Amino acid sequence: MDFNVKRLAADAGTFLSRAVQFTEEKLGQAEKTELDAHLENLLARAECTKQWTEKIMKQTEVLLQPNPNVRIEEFLYEKLEKKAPSRLNNHEQLGQSMIDSGNEFGPGTAYGNALIKCGETEKQIGGAEREFIQSAAINFLTPFRNFLEGDFKTILKERKLLQNKRLDLDAAKTRLKKARMADARAVAEQELRMTQSEFDRQAEITRLLLEGVSSTHAHHLRCLNDFVEAQTTYYAQCYQYMVDLQKQLGSFPSTFSANNNQSSVNASASISVPTIPLSASLPTPVAGRGSSGFNELRNSSGSRKARVLYDYDAAGSSELSLLADEVIMVSSVPGMDSDWLMGERGNQKGKVPITYLELLN
Repeated sequence: MDFNVKRLAADAGTFLSRAVQFTEEKLGQAEKTELDAHLENLLARAECTKQWTEKIMKQTEVLLQPNPNVRIEEFLYEKLEKKAPSRLNNHEQLGQSMIDSGNEFGPGTAYGNALIKCGETEKQIGGAEREFIQSAAINFLTPFRNFLEGDFKTILKERKLLQNKRLDLDAAKTRLKKARMADARAVAEQELRMTQSEFDRQAEITRLLLEGVSSTHAHHLRCLNDFVEAQTTYYAQCYQYMVDLQKQLGSFPSTFSANNNQSSVNASASISVPTIPLSASLPTPVAGRGSSGFNELRNSSGSRKARVLYDYDAAGSSELSLLADEVIMVSSVPGMDSDWLMGERGNQKGKVPITYLELLN
């Protein structure tokens, strides 16, 4: 390999000159050229942007993937430029467990059917979460990461060059002060003019790059809007899925008899969720299926046909056992609890819970 000895010696001399100047500045033995206030403010703002961008990125990654081991694994796969293995998220795992247990208990039973429906909803939420994470990674994290790994590294490089040019300028000023002979002063003055020109040129380059941070802020603002929109969509989807699930569970029985020797617990309790304050654009849950029909039946003296939704074992002689999908006649009896009706199947008659029934037209 060929070496340019003169160039190597010149570079070594420049490095030594900068080191001496830097050391003397730290010891207070040499003057230091200060940057103008505008450039200093731009440098401070760029550094502040870098620090907060890193913090926001880190916390967003924690939000999207709380498991630190998974984050490390995804980071390694990204560095190796390989695709990370696909895995179920927490909602999808819960949903699959509910579906499997529901099938084990029997989809024809009330509990098994409810587990399956809950599991399907959890998997829907898991899918929505996956879409949200993908959107946030592309539209929010990637632009932030590009700034740190691209634009800001360029700023750091030019800022370092500016620091070197300033050291060269101050070293030239020091040599001019120490020059006594006319020839030495002429050489020092020429060197000072050259280093001053290079410093001014590098300061202008650095200033233009730093002023570009304003454009970065504008771009990150658009990314922030995209992130908020993705979150809004995600939470609205989750809310809608749960409202739909609540409607489905509204017709399910909320109590079960452990065995025929135990007394029945009042089946009036219905499945409900806490009230969530939401904007007018989000869906509002409605009353359970067939509630208006049952109200009309209670206010009349007639009877109607009803389909049995689930098997029901009578807890006493005053109740009527039911089989899923059979059709019976039901009527209201004065003084009876509002959650019960009088059911008739041929010559058999007894109380039946309305949560097990669907009125037919």
